[in-house]
Formats: sequence, C-alpha cells, structure tokens
Amino acid sequence: MLKTLASLFFYARFLGPFSTFGHRRRLAARPAAPFDFRGQRWCVTGASGGIGRAIVLGALHGGAEVHALARDAAKLEALRRDAGEGARRLHAVPLDLSRIAEGEAWAAHTPRFDVLVHNVGVMLHGHTLTSEGVETSFATNLLVPFAMTAALREAGALDAGSLIIAMSSGGAYGAKLDLDALEARDAAHHDGFMAYAQHKRAQIELTRAWNAEAHGPRAHVMHPGWVDTDGVRSSLPGFRRVLRRVLRNGEQGADTALWLAATRPEPSSEGEIWLDRHRDTEHAFAMTRGGANAEALVAFLRQRASSIR
Repeated sequence: MLKTLASLFFYARFLGPFSTFGHRRRLAARPAAPFDFRGQRWCVTGASGGIGRAIVLGALHGGAEVHALARDAAKLEALRRDAGEGARRLHAVPLDLSRIAEGEAWAAHTPRFDVLVHNVGVMLHGHTLTSEGVETSFATNLLVPFAMTAALREAGALDAGSLIIAMSSGGAYGAKLDLDALEARDAAHHDGFMAYAQHKRAQIELTRAWNAEAHGPRAHVMHPGWVDTDGVRSSLPGFRRVLRRVLRNGEQGADTALWLAATRPEPSSEGEIWLDRHRDTEHAFAMTRGGANAEALVAFLRQRASSIR
C-alpha cells in the first residue's frame, strides 16, 4: 500500500512538466527553427526506434552524417528508408549494445565524432545475464556506454571538440546512487524499476565525471520527459494505459538533444539535468542526495568492465 501511494505521489509530482503539456508550455515562446549540423559526424545508440530514431532523423535533416547503432538490423533498414535523401549520410550499424566486446571492437575502428548520443536504455523486470555474465539492463544502460566512451577516446574518435549527450530519465528522481544496487546478483534481488532509476541517476554522475576530465569531450545529461516508446509499452503498460493521452512523441523527446548539439551551452559546475531546453535541478527530493559520487562510480565501472575482459 505504501509503495503504491509513493508511486502515485511521484507521478503526480511530475505530471505537468514531464507530459506533453510541459513540453508545449516551456517551448511555446521558442519558435521552431532548423538546426544546421552540416559537416558534423554523429553517433546515436538505440537508434532504431522512439527517441533515438527521432534524433537520427533530426540530425540527418540538419545535414549531419550519422552512425546509427542498434541491435535490430530490420529496424535500422526501416530507418534508412524513412531517412529519404538523408539515407546517403546514414551508416546503419547492427550492434549488441549489451556486450562490452562488441562495443569496444566497434569503437576501435571508427572515425572522429562531433556528437555522441548515449540514448540506448532498457527497463527489464526479469533478471537476465548477457553472454559476458553481466545483468542485461546494467550492461545496456551503463556499463557498455561507459566502456564504449573510453574506447572512443582512446581511439581518438572523441576529443575536446566533441559533445556527449546522455539520455537519462525522470526515473533518476526516484533514487539515491547506490553502487551495490546497480547490478542485482540474482532474480531475488532484482527490481527492474529501481535498477532503471539507479542507472539513470548514475548517468548524471557519469556526465559530471566526463566534464571533470582535462582535454576531453564536454558532456550534458538530459531527460526527454514521458515519451510513448516501445520500452514504455512493454515495461510500463499500466503507466501508459493511464497516461497515454499526455505522453510525448519521439520528436518531442528528441528536441532537447538536438538543441544541445546545436547550441552547446557550457556545462554548469553546480550540476544539472536538461529538460525542454532548460537546466533543471538534479534532485527533486531530498532522498536522492548523498549517494555515491562520480569518482566512486567511475572506479566501480572500471573494475566491473575489467573483470569481464
């Protein structure tokens, strides 16, 4: 009963800003304008559907060359068909983004990227392991993006002129970062909802760590609001059933990522998460403060990645 009441309070707190109403209210005074990404090369993960697909199409529309990464080759081919004239600048890359070996092998042989969007994300209510022995949602949401970014930097594909955009979620407002909760060791200890919240909270700290590195790419973390994606349909059917009329579409969810890439605001030393082209606080509730810091998170991820290589 208490858990149900807490969930209702959480969703009620964010109904206004995270729904399509919030998007329209905040952007009402900002006229839509085409973004100019000509001469840029992008990489977008989780690119075959939802927000990732909209980011790819938006970047192509702005003239960028885009490497689109996703597991489903058929969906990537559908993306190519929908790209129209932009298809000649689209590189579809079928890749299992839950496996460090695949991510690092790809990263070692790529060109330089102006923009890297870590969009891939899953909420899994069942406990499963990848072929590398890592809990699947932890691998997909956090560990592989961390390892891929390090490999891209080592290969020279990301530099001080590059921008990383991490796609977090309003779920980050529901958890204090706990390193022990990032990866459940078995089904009895796995809570898909809370694992997802932990991973999205970790993305905020990971962005802070990237910005602290000298001569490295700049980074921003954002969340897209509540978007009607395939992931929401499969992982949160009850949530979607109640709120589907006010959920955002993929283009609304992608807008802030495209805007960040076009405007490149300076990261704030005070901490931030972007929503609808505005800097928002990292913490909506006191309970999410005081968790593990960026340095501890990076050390944890390095150790976990090294343990499976």
